[in-house]
Amino acid sequence: MSKTAIKSANPLRQVSRVLRELKTRHQERHQPTGFGFVLADRIDYLDARRWDEVTAGQSVYLRREILRVVENHGPENIQPRYAIIFRGEKPVAALAAQLVTVTGGKFGRAENAAPAKRSLLRRALTPAAKEAGKQLREKMLVAGNLLSWGFHGIAFSPGEDHAAVWPGIAEALYRMRRSERLAGQTDFVMVKDLTDRQTGLEALRRFSYRPLETEPNMVLTLNPAWKNYDDYLAALDAKYRRNAKDQAKKLAAAGCVVEPIADLSVHAERLHELYLAVHDNSPVRLVTLPATYLPALAAAAGENFRCSVIRQNERILGFITTLRDGETAIGYYIGFDRAAAAEGLPIYLRLLHTTIADAIAWRCHKLSLGRSALEPKAALGAKPEAMSVWLRHRVPAMNWMMRNLLSAVPHHEAPERNPFKTVAPAETGPG
Repeated sequence: MSKTAIKSANPLRQVSRVLRELKTRHQERHQPTGFGFVLADRIDYLDARRWDEVTAGQSVYLRREILRVVENHGPENIQPRYAIIFRGEKPVAALAAQLVTVTGGKFGRAENAAPAKRSLLRRALTPAAKEAGKQLREKMLVAGNLLSWGFHGIAFSPGEDHAAVWPGIAEALYRMRRSERLAGQTDFVMVKDLTDRQTGLEALRRFSYRPLETEPNMVLTLNPAWKNYDDYLAALDAKYRRNAKDQAKKLAAAGCVVEPIADLSVHAERLHELYLAVHDNSPVRLVTLPATYLPALAAAAGENFRCSVIRQNERILGFITTLRDGETAIGYYIGFDRAAAAEGLPIYLRLLHTTIADAIAWRCHKLSLGRSALEPKAALGAKPEAMSVWLRHRVPAMNWMMRNLLSAVPHHEAPERNPFKTVAPAETGPG
């Protein structure tokens, strides 16, 4: 073995190298990045022209009218925070974050988990652990929107090198976290929800952020040839098309109609009751919407928002909302009567189909359906889009532990489904 190989294999040298790297990264994290910052607690405290300059044409959730809805009608345990990052006089990025207080009551029962995980959860949630969980009260700073899924918390100015700007975003989050010390310690910082469309993410590793893959977002790509919902049905193979039509017939036979509603405030309490019927069954509930949120969002989003309900006589059995975000439609919040669904009414599946009709009517390119109920969404033709969050703990030793812990966290894989007709390949002649 050569002397070089012996040196590289020396454990003491490896430890020394790691320690030097840790020291270098520690020094880098505790030095200004050279960017300038404007921080604010409300969106209207910021220069509207500069915010719009950076966020124009990007996520609908970064529009000021939508951010005001979250401020005035959002969950009681979140506090919005904002930043504009500057290079000299030029704004290079905008950041919408949320400070969330997490308590033990935000986590659901083990019975709500997937069957394969229930035994593990039962062992973990011993009486002592449950009692400790009730006392849990942690604060977390989230770069993004806990009321949605997707990359909706950060916008980069056109033409900017994202890798060069990420350190400025990391410093903005550090400044936000430090400014909250008067109200209590904030331990975790999270950047959500990143996909392979975001670039330069390795810059976050220098600031001790670590990725955690989550359940994928289910995305249905819309064929430009589909002019209406019937065209989508015609593209399905016989089995899936028959299933969709049978769902509509079963609801019609029960006296149910599917219809849009324009004024959500009239039905706000019933919609909220149906939302809670779904929300309260979730294993993790970091935030809970108040009854005023969806009506306020509908008013702010205008023609970019739709709500459809399934009504039996005068009683609403289910609803779903669709939000237009540029060329993407988002199948947003849903709620339904679980007792009626248990009797065999295909409320949930039929509501999903209404979002397809909305997306096609808007001439969107794709429909984002979120991270839950992967099987029925795959049956619609949706495909998984990998998504991850990047986490950082304020204590360096905890970041070291998180590397191993995060790698062991399981997540569901989307099933493979192709509900569309198989098109035979074109025949080619000899030659």
